[in-house]
Amino acid sequence: MSCINRNEVPKRAPGAQLGKAIRTVLLSTALLAPAFSAGADEAKPSLRLCADPTNLPFSSDDPGKPGLYLEIGQAVAQKLGRTVSTNWYKSYFGKRTVRETLLSKQCDAMVGLPLIDDFMGPAVIFSKPITHEGYALVGARDRKLAGIDDLRGLRVAVQYQSTPQNLLALRDDIQKVTVLSPEQGMAALNQGKVDIAFIWAPVAGWLNKTSYGDEYQIVATEGDGLLWATAIGFAKASGALRDEVDGVLPSLQPEISALFAKYGAPNGAPVKFGQAAPATTSSVGASEPVTVGQAPAAEKPLQTAATTGDVKGDAKGDATAGREVFNGTCAHCHGPDAVQAERKIDLRLLKKRYSDDMESTYWKTVHDGRPAKGMPAWKDVFSDDELRNVYVYLQSVQDTGGSN
Repeated sequence: MSCINRNEVPKRAPGAQLGKAIRTVLLSTALLAPAFSAGADEAKPSLRLCADPTNLPFSSDDPGKPGLYLEIGQAVAQKLGRTVSTNWYKSYFGKRTVRETLLSKQCDAMVGLPLIDDFMGPAVIFSKPITHEGYALVGARDRKLAGIDDLRGLRVAVQYQSTPQNLLALRDDIQKVTVLSPEQGMAALNQGKVDIAFIWAPVAGWLNKTSYGDEYQIVATEGDGLLWATAIGFAKASGALRDEVDGVLPSLQPEISALFAKYGAPNGAPVKFGQAAPATTSSVGASEPVTVGQAPAAEKPLQTAATTGDVKGDAKGDATAGREVFNGTCAHCHGPDAVQAERKIDLRLLKKRYSDDMESTYWKTVHDGRPAKGMPAWKDVFSDDELRNVYVYLQSVQDTGGSN
């Protein structure tokens, strides 16, 4: 009888070893396949959006109030199975903003561009329209606002260098009161200085909702230079992404409509107006919006006599001219006439904060910009003399009482 060594491993036939190896490979492949698939989904790139950090109701860096355009972008990204990242850039510069963000590959898409044939030439392509935006008449809820004749004998706030200003220019039976922004128009209406405000509708709706307790009716208007289709813009080379977005936009229309209502945009049938008089004050023209989410404006704000009252200047600059530049450009963030409740950007506190360094700090910040803080460089937009005038104006409004 032979003895069996139980510690000795029997040798397997070469065929059996090969079969086991093949089965192991096949099993490993089957187990790894879901992992590879999941990895492919996770690797889908985020949708990079261009947006202004302080441009409500359109966009904001406040997560609690991201703004209409950012929320639309987030909804699109969710439909595409992507996350969202944001490249912040000020929208003051109009087409320059588009060039330095979207066309410089700093982001993939910009929500809210005007859908017009010659906007940025062939460099920008567009999604299907997402909505229409334009100017609106704002007035008391019991006032009839069905057409231009309803403005006879009334004081009407109109934005400087805007289609409403040109439209009403030849109407001697309507008293025009020029303002520099929708904010000023709403304030004039609320203070009883005007009877009607004819201003940029989305901003009017947002202010009515958030600052004026929904006190006013807001009636959208349509006509030459009064209403535009808006869309999502892409660089020319991003046709595939544009097509993806177009594929999901129809299913998002109810959500987009709800977002416009959330941010106070008017949703009634627009009032039809006639053709506006040709623009005489804007280098761009009354029919071409050039700034994301904003009404038409010149590429470079022009000095205007829209402000009233005297401001003291000095031999080194013109404070009155500086105030006009400030209100036409800087008031977007810092408030008309530098009146701002947020201390961190209240320019009336510059002297308290910086003392003898106020001037050097001003020049470094305004001339060269602080992009990380959302402050663009203005050296390529305004001359040194114009920036000097703004500084002289800011000197005249400094709060010198008490300590900061």
